[in-house]
Amino acid sequence: MELYIVRHAWAGHFGDPEWPDDDQRPLTDDGKERFARLVGIVAPRGFDPQVIASSPLVRCRQTADLVAQGVPSKPDVVELHALAPSGNFDALLQWTASQARRHQRIAWVGHAPGVGRMVAVMIGSSGGWIRVAKGSIATVRFDGPPKIGAGELRWLVTAKLLGC
Repeated sequence: MELYIVRHAWAGHFGDPEWPDDDQRPLTDDGKERFARLVGIVAPRGFDPQVIASSPLVRCRQTADLVAQGVPSKPDVVELHALAPSGNFDALLQWTASQARRHQRIAWVGHAPGVGRMVAVMIGSSGGWIRVAKGSIATVRFDGPPKIGAGELRWLVTAKLLGC
């Protein structure tokens, strides 16, 4: 099973008076374009989640929608409060385990620093953290359903690395 852990693409600046409710802060036009290019590069190389869980915050939902539009399977996007900055990791794992009965490729779209901790925990580092830049995608592979510490980091790609 493959778990894709995605950090949302480039959004407006935190504290911008245009977005007094930070939950509503959207991606920038440039952020959308760059992330769509990144998805266009990795999708033909096997990046193709069958279902996507997204934080309900606008910038994550927009990022998840760009993934869904850019991969062959055109997966559904499910908003989960478990992926919000104050989310519940146990609830996220339970949801993922239920989805793993039907899907072999699942994506989570969330925020920093949470996504960096998620990658580290899933590959076995309970106290570690992996830098996941904006608009990055990590792939963690599992033999069977995803379990904490049982994953193998297969790749972590950034838009900058791919020239996006």
